[in-house]
Amino acid sequence: MNERIENAYTYHAPKEGQVEKYQRIRAKAKELAYLIDEECPDSREKSLAMTKLEEATMWANASVARN
Repeated sequence: MNERIENAYTYHAPKEGQVEKYQRIRAKAKELAYLIDEECPDSREKSLAMTKLEEATMWANASVARN
């Protein structure tokens, strides 16, 4: 059995303190998203920045959940 695969594809119920971490990560990402939205012209690059920010937020939260 590959522990990495098992961990990546298993539901991880929130443990004590994790929900607050998720909320802080999302709040900071939202703050940056608004800055990007306000300062960057509508463009492919802006769309990519927003997508990558969503990805970074997801991976940060996955790090909290999985470890």
